Amino acid sequence: MKFSAGKLIAVLVLAAAAGGGWYWYDSRGAAAETKYRLGKVERGPLQAVVVASGTLNAVTTVQVGSQVSGQILEILADFNTQVKKDQVIARIDPQSFELRVNQTRADVDAAKSAVGVAQSNLAAQRAELNRVKVNLADAERDMNRKKMLVEKNFISPAELDKAKTVHDATREQQRAVEAQIMVAQSQVGSAEAAVKQRESLLKQAQVDLERTIIRAPVDGTVILRNVDAGQTVAASLQAPVLFTIARDLRDMQVEAAIDEADVGRLRVEQAATFTVDAFPRRSFSGQIRQIRKSPVNVQNVISYTVVISAANPDQSLLPGMTANVRVVVDSRDEALKVANAALRFRPSGTAEAKPAAAASAGAAGAAQQFRERVFAELKPDESQKAKLEQIFDDIRQKMAQLRDLPKDGDRRKLGERLRSESRARVMEVLSDDQKPVYERLLAELGGARGTGGTAAAGRVWVLDEKRQPRAVEVRTGLTDGTSTELMPGPLKEGDEVILGVGETPAGAAKKSGPTGPRLF
Repeated sequence: MKFSAGKLIAVLVLAAAAGGGWYWYDSRGAAAETKYRLGKVERGPLQAVVVASGTLNAVTTVQVGSQVSGQILEILADFNTQVKKDQVIARIDPQSFELRVNQTRADVDAAKSAVGVAQSNLAAQRAELNRVKVNLADAERDMNRKKMLVEKNFISPAELDKAKTVHDATREQQRAVEAQIMVAQSQVGSAEAAVKQRESLLKQAQVDLERTIIRAPVDGTVILRNVDAGQTVAASLQAPVLFTIARDLRDMQVEAAIDEADVGRLRVEQAATFTVDAFPRRSFSGQIRQIRKSPVNVQNVISYTVVISAANPDQSLLPGMTANVRVVVDSRDEALKVANAALRFRPSGTAEAKPAAAASAGAAGAAQQFRERVFAELKPDESQKAKLEQIFDDIRQKMAQLRDLPKDGDRRKLGERLRSESRARVMEVLSDDQKPVYERLLAELGGARGTGGTAAAGRVWVLDEKRQPRAVEVRTGLTDGTSTELMPGPLKEGDEVILGVGETPAGAAKKSGPTGPRLF
């Protein structure tokens, strides 16, 4: 029995070893047979879009304030009230302003009375002047008569001296009265100026009294009311805002924040569409009205405000709604395209140096092809050809230096800047007849996105005859975030490319548990 038991144990051990070996071999074989998710190269429409969010506002929004301080006596408009220009929408308690008007009116009357007094004094001084003139004439006649009598020795010279004294005194009195008349005239002018001053104060008081009536400055809709009856408003250096009126809610605009990397692709009068959360299944259309040159810096992120028109005939759009804006900046009706997942896929275990070298070779080949097309179709002279060769060599060297930088937003921005500078340099060399041809070549090779004279290089993977991944270098153009345009090259419509790795049999075995024999 002991021998039989030992043999039984040995048989069980051998069976367990055989089962474990079979399970390991089966798992290894299944892992080697990796399954891939495949997608086809298709042909169809493709659009490059700029997506952003913004806020809906009325084109004209007027804030109605108060220029005087006081207590709100009456509110005649509320939220959503339709108002007309000069319509009364609120009143401020006018009692203190009415008292001020009465006071300044009394001051005006007092000033006018002062003018009357000054004019009377002037008239009295003029009458006095006339009396003095009469006395002066009488004294002059008396002096002349006594002078004749003295010559005939009828009277003594002392009488003549007295007559001269009276004549001189009367003449000085005339001068004094004339001076007093000038003073009286000045007093009349001062009194009349005081009347004008009091009248100005009266008009100011009347204007302040009129300002206690708050009127709508434009036709529109009240979208905000900040005060209630009984509330006191204080107008000091800044007028308090009582109401906000939207002039016409049938004509609105979206103020969208566009990233600095995308604002260069937008143009005034470019078509745009947007949606709002209130109507998720409805699309609204508009046009770009303005690209404001004032940058907005939020946490070192630069954006620019783009104003987009928004027709609102049924007034379903409301101020303050968040609009999701979509602007088509370029499109292709029949583009050869592939899913972006194919461009992102990399087989496991692939070294980074080999893809980088292959991509560099692909980009260099595309650049050489573009250079040959430029020389063949533009037919530059020797001087132009030498300058173009220098520009293409410079951009090639600078783009090669960018490959050593990390793949982040700065690298992409530097690449776009180099392409833009290269395109500008090429345009300076070309004649007016050559420029449209060069623009066409750029458009055909994805130049709308890469302006350095080359399309962007990419790589996709296909399965060879042995069902193993094989890299294919491609040149890409437009992208909509899901699919990317493929320029003419090795791939054609209907070819299958690898999108990712599917679930392997080994993975399924791990999820369902081991299928081999269990010993315990």
